[in-house]
Amino acid sequence: MDATVSTGTEDSVWGGGNKPLGASYGKMMMWFFIMSDALTFSGFLVAYGFSRFKFIEVWPIADEVFTHVPFFHGNYPMYYVAFMTFILIMSSVTMVLAVDAGHKMKQKSVILYMFLTIIGGAIFVGSQAWEWATFIKGDFGAVETNSGRILQFVDAETGERAALADFAKTLPEERVKHAASEGIWFQSEGYQTSYSLNEVVEGFKATPNILIRTEQLNEEGEKTLLDRKESLSKILEANQVVEGANLIHNEYGHRLFADFFFFITGFHGFHVFSGVVINVIIFFNVILGTYERRGHYEMVEKVGLYWHFVDLVWVFVFTFFYLV
Repeated sequence: MDATVSTGTEDSVWGGGNKPLGASYGKMMMWFFIMSDALTFSGFLVAYGFSRFKFIEVWPIADEVFTHVPFFHGNYPMYYVAFMTFILIMSSVTMVLAVDAGHKMKQKSVILYMFLTIIGGAIFVGSQAWEWATFIKGDFGAVETNSGRILQFVDAETGERAALADFAKTLPEERVKHAASEGIWFQSEGYQTSYSLNEVVEGFKATPNILIRTEQLNEEGEKTLLDRKESLSKILEANQVVEGANLIHNEYGHRLFADFFFFITGFHGFHVFSGVVINVIIFFNVILGTYERRGHYEMVEKVGLYWHFVDLVWVFVFTFFYLV
């Protein structure tokens, strides 16, 4: 009987000899980076999921936070975030086409598709910067209680959120000028607000159609709306005015929501920005014919791996942070 013994030294095992799977050193290192970075993003998302479900009864509702669209006034929940996601996914498509054109040694096609990828990435980064600025600035305002809970204001007639400017009572004798900007600001633990707590409370008492909505979710998954009597009692627990969001205060609800927003989207945004810069460098190398002279466009393929990874990560961030 003839017995055949297979050893691990045969090329068919790896299909690449001393290059596993036929991948070059640079491509293997890119895969190692992607795997390690995937673990980092996984840690962020797992921590976010843990915190969200730990504080699920007071966690902000994304549809009520991300409602802005540039140059348009109104309530458009998640529209702009969906647009950003579409742009980033389409940039992944153009990157695929650039890689494919590189395999076929079509320099002009690589230039075109890489240019479109760069434009898509730049639009996404710019959109994310605008979203950050809008989130930090805020557009309604709220008050924070001694226990750290956020109280938002609602117009009883329309059912929509009311901004502090809609009812806060101006008390000129309490106003002071902020030295840096010569604007009217109030200071609370280093946090600047347009209205003092006394102005908000007095204005609230004088405006009977304004009610308070707590961050506590009811059985329907909506924030709890108090009646006028309960609202008047609750407003007395406030200790400071909150406008917008930062790492300490958050007018939309629990402060951890803002913390994770800045860390997760900021970390991802840094990756996209880095990818745009790298793509620009590779783009000019393609124009100069660097890869034509080398006889291959592997560098385009390597940066393509990075770009696809960044796009894939955003799909998870978009799903878990914005949609779920």
